[in-house]
Amino acid sequence: MIDVTLESVSKRFPRAGDTAAVDDVDLRIGAGEFFTLLGPSGCGKTTTLRMVAGFYFPSSGRIRFGAEDVTNRPPNKRDTGMVFQNYALFPHLSVAQNVAYGLKIRKVGRAESTRRIEEALGQVHLAGYGDRRIDQLSGGQQQRVALARALVIRPRTLLLDEPLSNLDAKLREETRVEIRRIQKDSGTTALYVTHDQAEAMAMSDRIAVMESGRVRQVGTPQEIYHRPATAFVARFIGRSNVLDLPVVAADAERVTVALPGGWEVPVAAPADHGLAAGATALVSVRPEHIALTSATAEGALTGRVTELEFTGMATNLLVDVAGEPVQVAAIDVPAGLGVGDQVGLRLPPERMWVVGA
Repeated sequence: MIDVTLESVSKRFPRAGDTAAVDDVDLRIGAGEFFTLLGPSGCGKTTTLRMVAGFYFPSSGRIRFGAEDVTNRPPNKRDTGMVFQNYALFPHLSVAQNVAYGLKIRKVGRAESTRRIEEALGQVHLAGYGDRRIDQLSGGQQQRVALARALVIRPRTLLLDEPLSNLDAKLREETRVEIRRIQKDSGTTALYVTHDQAEAMAMSDRIAVMESGRVRQVGTPQEIYHRPATAFVARFIGRSNVLDLPVVAADAERVTVALPGGWEVPVAAPADHGLAAGATALVSVRPEHIALTSATAEGALTGRVTELEFTGMATNLLVDVAGEPVQVAAIDVPAGLGVGDQVGLRLPPERMWVVGA
């Protein structure tokens, strides 16, 4: 196990002019940690991963594995295992031959290679598949061969670039559990890239949310979900309402805001919120935390249902509150409620959080 540190890492490509694909990123990935880079397409997460792998060199900044500076070290000198989005398997080779590829390059002896191949295939639940052709395997099995090939060299760091994106929804869920199990069992430090929020939340010890080449927040899945740093993070991680609300009063820990209808509520805020009375706060509240109630209930916001969608686990509603669309995910919905009906919404102050712009 080894920790990975990125110090003020940036990457600019000549064809992109002055725009930085990755802009001044500082990260420390702990030894044995499963760390995920999460963000939309084009945010810089794969470029960051490729700099850690050595496929790209930073335009500025340093990358360290433990105390070793590997910033300008080529990929084959970094002792990393890589799992690609398209698996990058050799179709003309058997499963065992694919898994053995890294060992062959490292000139590992035949007996030791055979033992390690069997061990790696056992880790990914493919014992006995060594003689199979790649085209005889399902997509999920091919993904596990790619994982075994990365693990068999016993890398200090395991790098995974959207490895589940080619699998169907059910297989994605099953395979992410397997990847996490294998990583925990092996104790390898893992850096994972995905644009799928649910995938990142389910698998990660910590997550770095990226936007436009920058890291917007680093934290555990719980921290990022319940205490997003910015409006972008709040909206990108799951679903969230980000409401513009006038500030009535503020101190170091709380901001009192005025809701439509005149109700005032104290909302938790980060210590550096910088807000004062008269300002406008951005307040995040998740749809599942908003309760439906009577349109005449005291302390409730009144709105009109503009959209209603039953999903099985919940009913998703869009409610117009004084011109502001508010998302609600309700488990219990009054019988007969439909589009155009008036409803009351109760926003729990303990579930609301002030975010940055």
